Amino acid sequence: MLFTEIETDRLILKNIGTDDRDFIFAQFSDDVVNRYLFDAEPLSDLQGADEIIAFYTQPEPRSQQRWILVRKTDGAKVGTCGFHCWNPPEGKVEVGYDLREAFWGNGYMQEAMQAILAFAREKMHVKKIDACIAVENQRSIRVVEKFGFVRSGSTTLVFRGREYPHHIYSLELAKSA
Repeated sequence: MLFTEIETDRLILKNIGTDDRDFIFAQFSDDVVNRYLFDAEPLSDLQGADEIIAFYTQPEPRSQQRWILVRKTDGAKVGTCGFHCWNPPEGKVEVGYDLREAFWGNGYMQEAMQAILAFAREKMHVKKIDACIAVENQRSIRVVEKFGFVRSGSTTLVFRGREYPHHIYSLELAKSA
């Protein structure tokens, strides 16, 4: 199995599972978490959480992976991060992440991103990672810029009949020694 759990100093990045149903519902029904997510409606029932879990627990090989960020000190689930649109032949993938507001400003997402970027390079053999971020989402832009992502393009997502400009940030990964 390629997609294993990852441990950092303060976090366990655990594979999403059926035991995360309540957390996934709470996370993706939260207006703050959903503020810049323009690809799906906020969850309104547990069936939506089940669908997300089913998507990320398909048998490998698969083109997507999601981890739950679990704080080691108390087991609190603080957010998620992972990959989608993985194209192994081209060595490309997109990254996505979200963090509950109560845990902002503690460096948890930077810690998780450092771990999954290393995972992408070493285990998935990815050469390029893209992040599509709403132009208004300055916190997210700062996260990727800290890791050397550079703006490589723009796009507009249409959601609920409105257009939302996004920038695409890209990171070229160096081959591991």
